[in-house]
Amino acid sequence: MSSRSTIRRKKAKEFAEKPDFKFEFDGYDAIRPELLETFAYEYPGKRSEVTVETDEFTAVCPWSGLPDFAKITVVYVPNKDVIELRSYKYYLYSYRNVGIFQEHLTQRLLGDLVRCCDPLEMTVITDYNIRGGIHTISKASYRKKK
Repeated sequence: MSSRSTIRRKKAKEFAEKPDFKFEFDGYDAIRPELLETFAYEYPGKRSEVTVETDEFTAVCPWSGLPDFAKITVVYVPNKDVIELRSYKYYLYSYRNVGIFQEHLTQRLLGDLVRCCDPLEMTVITDYNIRGGIHTISKASYRKKK
């Protein structure tokens, strides 16, 4: 018996139905904000804008279980602390198998990063690779109250 004969053949109409199979993924408890570290900003009171970008981000679509790839851009004005980049990379890596909607990811990143470094201002932009002909960009911002 060849392996080809064991493949389940579907009718065209079956492909339009909701899939009965989905890859497994992790929940939000797998996200590791405790990995984030900071170092002291040597110029408090002097405005400096920091931009950090990576196009190596991946998480999982909770609807399909398939990977979502995105470019993440964080722009912030430090208050007293600066985000240490190695720890930021490890933090982002913790999302690798997490099922999270694209729009929710943006808010989650912003919240974790604001708690980490207490910036004067911060904007997080998630720019997802096109899937199914749809391009999603989500943006969330924070400004410290005076």
